[in-house]
Amino acid sequence: MSVLDADYWNNRYLNGQAGWDLGEISTPLKAYINQLQKKDFAILIPGAGNAHEAVYLLENGFKNVTVIDFAQKALDNLRLKLTSFDSQHFHLIQDDFFNHHGEYDLMMEQTFFCAIDPFRRTDYVKHAHQLLAKDGKIVGLMFNKIFPFEGPPFGGSKEEYEQLFQAHFKIELMEEAHNSVLPRQGSELFVKLIKK
Repeated sequence: MSVLDADYWNNRYLNGQAGWDLGEISTPLKAYINQLQKKDFAILIPGAGNAHEAVYLLENGFKNVTVIDFAQKALDNLRLKLTSFDSQHFHLIQDDFFNHHGEYDLMMEQTFFCAIDPFRRTDYVKHAHQLLAKDGKIVGLMFNKIFPFEGPPFGGSKEEYEQLFQAHFKIELMEEAHNSVLPRQGSELFVKLIKK
């Protein structure tokens, strides 16, 4: 397996090798955002890549969106898309998620969890717990399948995720996403995890 460091991810973007990118926000996350009323939540999108979620949040009046990614190229691409938004409403950070400090009400999960080495998943859970404020949430999508190749992406199962998160999060929702995009239908779980 390749070393999944900043150079690896930056080269993927430089070489146009971002096959996981839908080119737009996923329908489950769009539906979730559409029902949110409070626009000043502190929102973190880790491993955001092209961060279609961040663009959608800002288009819909959210005022405190932080994007973190290893890949400077992904952040440069995103910065070009955000020129029409008030820069006080978003923060773009080039760093390792596991080094990041802050406090957030909501962490959006799109394709970050499946991109990190499975051996770091326990670290992900603990660090997300540290970053979230009281009653903070992880909301998003996780693959509910095992891939027949060496990742990333790395798959998993509902049972595995329940075991992984239950010590630090109340699992409010973890079920098959009913509105996934066609290529991912039947293979994604929509999750809503609340910090204990």
